[in-house]
Amino acid sequence: MSEVLEQGVLGDIPYYVRRLTVEDLQRILDLQQEVVKALPNQETLEPLSAEEFLFILKGNGLMIGIFNHDRLIAFRALLIPIVDDQSLGRDIGLTDEADLKRILYQEISNVHPDFRGYGLQKKMATIIMNQIDTSKFDYVLATVMPYNIPSIKDKFHQGMHIAALKEKYGRKLRYIFVKYLHKHLQLRDESVFISMGDIEGQQNLLHNGYVGVAYKKQDDDWFIEYKKVSNEGLE
Repeated sequence: MSEVLEQGVLGDIPYYVRRLTVEDLQRILDLQQEVVKALPNQETLEPLSAEEFLFILKGNGLMIGIFNHDRLIAFRALLIPIVDDQSLGRDIGLTDEADLKRILYQEISNVHPDFRGYGLQKKMATIIMNQIDTSKFDYVLATVMPYNIPSIKDKFHQGMHIAALKEKYGRKLRYIFVKYLHKHLQLRDESVFISMGDIEGQQNLLHNGYVGVAYKKQDDDWFIEYKKVSNEGLE
């Protein structure tokens, strides 16, 4: 068994965290199935196939799992993507092959329905991001469906920002979030709030040098806060 990365108690439920291996594949697939069955809107999650999980587990990324005794109750994955025309790096303006090779994707993150409310998404995000070899990678990217509030909250909590809003995965609209591992984005103070449902308005802002930095609920709708990147850009 791989090294225990963290252990403790959730209320009165003992847990430990470790890296997942090929031997954990069936547990991963079983948990994913439980999560998908419990979703009110299955469009919010892009399940991975056994082959996709194996690709990550065989050295093309990293997966961690939270266990209650021998039961897998949550997992989170980072993927080292293949550099091709569909690279999310291209969607945020990267063109250099060397840059495109220094990207990680935040892939799927699942928590068993019986163990929600313990902050496991946040816990896993902190642990897995601390496992990244920052000498090899400069960017962490992720895609999220507009109005998938738990995932949007998760990404902003990690200090990611929205860099694009495009059709991906067979013409499905997705925010493209990015986190710079070595630099900080310099932003102007003024904010623009715009409904998540106003796709064209958000795309215009993004095209004109704005990025999404936060979210809020107003009346019965959810809004993204956009700020313009300053002339200093990245530092």
